Order: sequence, then C-alpha cells, then structure tokens
Amino acid sequence: MVPCMSEEFGPDFITVTDEDGNEFELEHVDTLEYNGQTYMAFFPAVQGEEQGDTVEEVDLDDEENGLIILKVVHVDGEDQLSTLDSDEELDLVYQQFMEALFAGEDED
Repeated sequence: MVPCMSEEFGPDFITVTDEDGNEFELEHVDTLEYNGQTYMAFFPAVQGEEQGDTVEEVDLDDEENGLIILKVVHVDGEDQLSTLDSDEELDLVYQQFMEALFAGEDED
C-alpha cells in the first residue's frame, strides 16, 4: 500500500491505494514504536455527506469500520505503509494500540 497525503482533508487524513488500484481515505489515530518497528493506526474515513451532521460511534469490533493497523517500511529510501506480516504480529500491535488509546479512560 502506498499512501499519499491529501491536503483536501487536512493533515490527519491520507489516501491509500491498495494492490488492485482501489483508493480509500483513512483517518490517522495514533503512531507507536513496538519492537523496533513503527506502526500507524487508522479508522476508515466516514463520508460526511452520507452521515449528515451527526457523529457516529465507531465499533472497534466491526471489521469494516474497525481499527486498521499498518507498519512503516522503507522502500528505495522512502517510507511506505504496508500490511502486517502475520496475525500474531497484528494481535500484539493491536493490544499495544488499545492500551494506549484507552489508558486515559481508566483514570477517570
């Protein structure tokens, strides 16, 4: 996957093109370092026109709207985003992001 920043949406959104040439928008949630690797978490961008002015809760367990985790890889001197190599790696990194995202909620 190759990201390209979209100035139209602001700095927290990127356009990602998959292997089949399909483009979709992602909203950057967080970045973390884990085992010497940089990972970035995203939510799929919700189209404002379809949703109107209402804000919808995102269900983290819904595969279509859940957290998307990609890792930063260096290809030909450039940073690119890539899918993770295994389900085990995904599970470990997902737990790190969940702990970081919800750490503040336990203190309230």
